[in-house]
Amino acid sequence: MRGVIFDGEKPRVVDDLEVRDPGPGEVLVAIEAAGLCHSDLSVVDGTIPFPVPVVLGHEGAGVVEAVGAGVGHVAPGDRVALSTLANCGTCAECDRGRPTMCRKAIGMPGTPFRRGGEALYQFASNSAFAERTVVKAVQAVKIDPAVPAASAALIGCGVLTGVGAVLNRAKVDRGDSVVVIGTGGIGLNVLQGARIAGASVIVAVDANPAKEAAARQFGATHFIDASAVPDAVKAVKAVLPTGADHAFECVGSTRLIRQAVDVLDRHGQAVLLGVPPATAEASFLVSSMYLDKSILGCRYGSSRPQRDIALYARMYREGRLLLDELVTCTYPVEDFAKAADDAHHGRVARGVLVF
Repeated sequence: MRGVIFDGEKPRVVDDLEVRDPGPGEVLVAIEAAGLCHSDLSVVDGTIPFPVPVVLGHEGAGVVEAVGAGVGHVAPGDRVALSTLANCGTCAECDRGRPTMCRKAIGMPGTPFRRGGEALYQFASNSAFAERTVVKAVQAVKIDPAVPAASAALIGCGVLTGVGAVLNRAKVDRGDSVVVIGTGGIGLNVLQGARIAGASVIVAVDANPAKEAAARQFGATHFIDASAVPDAVKAVKAVLPTGADHAFECVGSTRLIRQAVDVLDRHGQAVLLGVPPATAEASFLVSSMYLDKSILGCRYGSSRPQRDIALYARMYREGRLLLDELVTCTYPVEDFAKAADDAHHGRVARGVLVF
């Protein structure tokens, strides 16, 4: 079968992958569509350390082909969106409703794939850049087949991370002010999360002025072209003189993390969503934090995927959450190199590989 692998040197599209059958508590899914997220590119450029060879992809949707023993919530033929959380469901964190903190779901990649007798790792417990993948049953969430596959695929990472960061982690309230730094796939979902939450002022900041139209479509009330102003923080303060209640850094730049802190109002919070290199260090003025300001890390939108994926799919059907508008371009999996280049240069909000 076809898939995109990374062998430590460069990503390649291959056609001789094999995947094992699902075991107890697992599901075999035929992937229909998979979003290309910057996290996939970050594995390739070394920003995210990961063992190789690995089958890439972590944002997918498809149809259940087979289930292992003990699986009852999905059946062959069901359309599912996939999450990356292979959480155990029984530890203290899972029991508290914090599956993103499950210690058995982080840093333990499996090897369900083989190629020419060699085992390949599974990225983010998912590997959606393959015609078929095996995931834990908890990762497969049944959704209405009326949701197009290319749109459904984006729920499992971009929407869970961006919208979830707003609703679950920051808990943005009606009337709050929000600044979103970076309006790629994650940033656009933060913008629509802020809109859904009822934020009154939503400021998008990006160095690419061509992104303004999409930012406003997803919920921005103001757009600041960071390439056209000498000081983005001052530009934000021109809109929000006392600062923002919430600032989301969606790029992964330590310089922009500092900006996210600097634009905060009293009791404001900066939420970090972008992924800088693993050893990166950021700085801020300690004295600026004593007015009850906070810096919050956020993994995967602090989501509960079995609840949240179904919720966002329903909101999409009701016209309250945008998905189709995120799909800037679809690519046959054979065109992975072009899709990756478009994503790297910011030409697309989300490119989607289709099988």
